Amino acid sequence: MERLDSLLKELGISKVKLAKFLGVSRQMIYNYLELDDINKWPKDKKVLLLNLLGVKTSEEIEDIKVDTDYLSEVEVRLNSICNDNDMTTNIESANTILSGLNKKDQELLINIIDLIKEKLDDSSDKNSDGHYTIEYLYHFLQSLDTSKELKYILGYVAKETGFVKPMEFVFNEEEQFIFESIMYSAFVLYNSGGASKTKLAECHKRFTNQIEQKREEKLSRTLELNNIKVLALKELGYTEINEHNAAEVFEKIAEIQSRKVGN
Repeated sequence: MERLDSLLKELGISKVKLAKFLGVSRQMIYNYLELDDINKWPKDKKVLLLNLLGVKTSEEIEDIKVDTDYLSEVEVRLNSICNDNDMTTNIESANTILSGLNKKDQELLINIIDLIKEKLDDSSDKNSDGHYTIEYLYHFLQSLDTSKELKYILGYVAKETGFVKPMEFVFNEEEQFIFESIMYSAFVLYNSGGASKTKLAECHKRFTNQIEQKREEKLSRTLELNNIKVLALKELGYTEINEHNAAEVFEKIAEIQSRKVGN
């Protein structure tokens, strides 16, 4: 059963999605995985799982080698059930969140939400690794449009974990190729043990200084905008921004900013 659990992680199959495929609750999936032998599962669920994995017996699970082709085959079998049944139900029951998205994007969003919810459910408290992992993921998504390299990081991870073929380039091919090569070299150095904290202390110091400078610039910009807002309200004779005066206040803010540029 340990191999089955690790195999599901390698394939990126969340317990939520496996539950949908088997037609059971997520809690039932946890119960199944706690058993010491897959042959103790209900026969119909065991057959469904073996079919999903493309094997005939539970013993063959130990010999499964995960590569890109195998990932694709499993994904097709998994989606053939999930997309037509539970996924459609979820789409219809989440009109607000999914409004304006096409079916393919709706399914992607639902998969992401399900996986995040599962990881948060597995987190015992707010201070767990699981919570902070999702919180950092949230900040990553918030920052995604600030640097094209962040997209290249996603591409590297998708390839490294076998979900995407290594020579697939959906962004700028030359830049992505260079970035992935550098990332690979960095991970080789990291995993070799040759990158000690002492040797990298100066590099990390420069990294820290750069981040602190960016934070100071951001804070300074925030304070500047706040001061301009206060000045705009004062010149217009208002005490706050509300739905009735928002357009006028923003126009005044733009005017004040143009004054500063002119000076």
